[in-house]
Amino acid sequence: MKLEKVAQQPGSVSGPTLLALRGVGKVFSNGVTALSNVELTIREGDFLSLLGPSGCGKSTALRLIAGLSTPTSGLLDWRGSGARDRSNIGDRSNIGFVFQEPTLLPWADVFDNVWLPLRLRGVSRVKAAPTVMEMLARVHLTGFEKAVPRELSGGMKMRVSIARAMVTKPRILLMDEPFAALDEITRFKLNNDLLELWQDQRFTVVFVTHSVFESVFLSNRVVVMAARPGRVFAELAVDAPYPRDEAFRTSPDYAALCRQASDVLIGAINSTAGPHHDGH
Repeated sequence: MKLEKVAQQPGSVSGPTLLALRGVGKVFSNGVTALSNVELTIREGDFLSLLGPSGCGKSTALRLIAGLSTPTSGLLDWRGSGARDRSNIGDRSNIGFVFQEPTLLPWADVFDNVWLPLRLRGVSRVKAAPTVMEMLARVHLTGFEKAVPRELSGGMKMRVSIARAMVTKPRILLMDEPFAALDEITRFKLNNDLLELWQDQRFTVVFVTHSVFESVFLSNRVVVMAARPGRVFAELAVDAPYPRDEAFRTSPDYAALCRQASDVLIGAINSTAGPHHDGH
């Protein structure tokens, strides 16, 4: 089993193209170039991880996809949207976002926190109840509907955050290092549960992480980014089959895949040249 450096071939890993970043650059007002000429294709059903060191533009790319920021150059091409201009962000209702911090309303119980996106769309509490309860069941929080955030562990708060992001049934879920602050045991459990949810519903995930181990365990594609300027350094296809479980996590195959991804990441960290067009 190996990681393969792959060309951007539509449909070569999963479904048809959902979003293409074409020559995307982002320069902040202080003159810092966060991203330069990013070319990236996200396909329907992908579990794609953006892996790289701090300052390589992973979170900036996620915010551009979410429409929380706009690119300085290039465009985001949402397939099927009919619009291809630089400001095009697709349909916001099709996008879920999970931040590194759970960002829950501290005064609201679990049910009301998850209901919030539907409430903002005018869906009543009664009408939303079946959908909210279904999502709480999927993130293993049945029975905690009336708990408030201060009564929950860090892992449980993140489960609420995931349920809230998924309650609108988005086509794409953006996750910005959601498990970075959690202990290893909780992180492993949430990785397992996230994969279970993804396999069941087959939405598209773009997952930002610093962790080689997490990116290889979760993803069918790993995009390694390099800094100064932020850019795509290499794309790796993870050919391990799903479902992935503890047996995979402790297997020689997984160790070998992580070693290969780590080698590519080290190359990205050591890189000071421009974007690598040959995949090396």
